[in-house]
Amino acid sequence: MNKTSTVRARIEPGLKKEVEDLFHKLGLSTTEAINIFYCQVKMRQGLPFPVALPNEKTKRVFEDTDKDQNIIHCSDVDELFEKLEI
Repeated sequence: MNKTSTVRARIEPGLKKEVEDLFHKLGLSTTEAINIFYCQVKMRQGLPFPVALPNEKTKRVFEDTDKDQNIIHCSDVDELFEKLEI
């Protein structure tokens, strides 16, 4: 395949570094990762992951956790399940 088109995007530097480090661990270059993304979009005829706005309950949870409110802390998985009352 002849690669002759260029994609340019502005990315926050910290995010770019973190993601490129992950690509490196996966054995991918940024170009290869972008090509995979584009191929998936073409194949699925849309984004290869769900994109949705959070519902009201999720929005409240986000707001609470941003304020460090209504957070339940657990020291291990057993305590987590106890608190979940499963």
